[in-house]
Amino acid sequence: MRIALATDTFTPQVNGVTTVLQRIVRITTAAGHQTAVIAPRYPTGEVGGDQRQLRLPSVRFPPYPAIRMTLPRPGKVAAFLDAFAPEAIHVATEGPVGLMGRRYAISRAIPLVTSFHTQFPQYARHYGMAVLEPWVWRWLAWFHRPARWTHTPGELIRDELVAHGIPQARVWGNGADITQFRPDRRDRTWRRGFGIEEDTVLILHVGRLAPEKNVETLIDAWRIAREALGRRAVFLIAGEGPKSREVDRALPWARRLGFLGRDALATLYASADLCVLPSATETCGLVAIEAMASGLTVIAADAGGFRETIRTDVDGVLVPPTDALGFAARIVELALDTRRRRKLAEHARLAAEARDIRIENEVLLQHYAELIDTPDPVASSCAA
Repeated sequence: MRIALATDTFTPQVNGVTTVLQRIVRITTAAGHQTAVIAPRYPTGEVGGDQRQLRLPSVRFPPYPAIRMTLPRPGKVAAFLDAFAPEAIHVATEGPVGLMGRRYAISRAIPLVTSFHTQFPQYARHYGMAVLEPWVWRWLAWFHRPARWTHTPGELIRDELVAHGIPQARVWGNGADITQFRPDRRDRTWRRGFGIEEDTVLILHVGRLAPEKNVETLIDAWRIAREALGRRAVFLIAGEGPKSREVDRALPWARRLGFLGRDALATLYASADLCVLPSATETCGLVAIEAMASGLTVIAADAGGFRETIRTDVDGVLVPPTDALGFAARIVELALDTRRRRKLAEHARLAAEARDIRIENEVLLQHYAELIDTPDPVASSCAA
């Protein structure tokens, strides 16, 4: 098979979409298939990977400089894809690159699959544009309409997509690599290098520091928890974003590592003791699944994909998204109760093992084969 991927975010940018796309590339190439990727060009100039790539000029997105807005190059995209001759096109994002991939698939009557990773309707609220939410849903329904199916990583968001005019939504992409993320990667030497004693509780947050990630609740909860725990806990953040400076000012005692590569992240998860994730906009919550696979107890927002991943007081804890006091209370409770924390962590690992990516990998290849073998004539009739 020859699969082309069109995405508005890719390496070296670190985020959940890039993680899933890199996984797709590994799955297809390991099975002997060919992939080609169309993505933005980043200032570092780093490309990486063995697959064929077309990197398009891009500029910073002012509200969020880490995001790149790609300049339209439909002719260049068409020439690149014509040379590759894809049998299927997978559009992973709804931005400019995704639009060019969508347009090409329709114009050439090539089977199309799309992905829905990001809760743009909810993001409109967090960025002060709630009035646009109905229009965002209409636009998303139009964008995904030509696709044979639309991958999304959670059942709740799948049902929401169906309700908003995307009936072809199906769940894929909510598994964890339990061979990479595992409890035995706990590194006591790494902890000592940060001055963290064995009896000190390492409390972690991983993710973008952005409005949609409910950073305000994280700040308030950590302030309360630190006041209660004192030197018995160390607070550490792995992530960057438009709220980075605000977090640094509000939590000057919290250590920040920025974004980490996958291997370093696996060591970090396993070497921590609690992971706090207050975001209410997760379609899946991959960060929670990987933390759980690492034997880490997760305290997360009772919203979105976390509801499908965590069972409160069984393999983690869910707290109302804006309840900073509730988050702080559970942080303090579990920081002081080592036995309870470790019991939850053991069950978290078991829950993650049931979501091993190896099963999903086979499903993806079956999806692509089905897409290619039985092309959908309806897609070619949709307006570009």
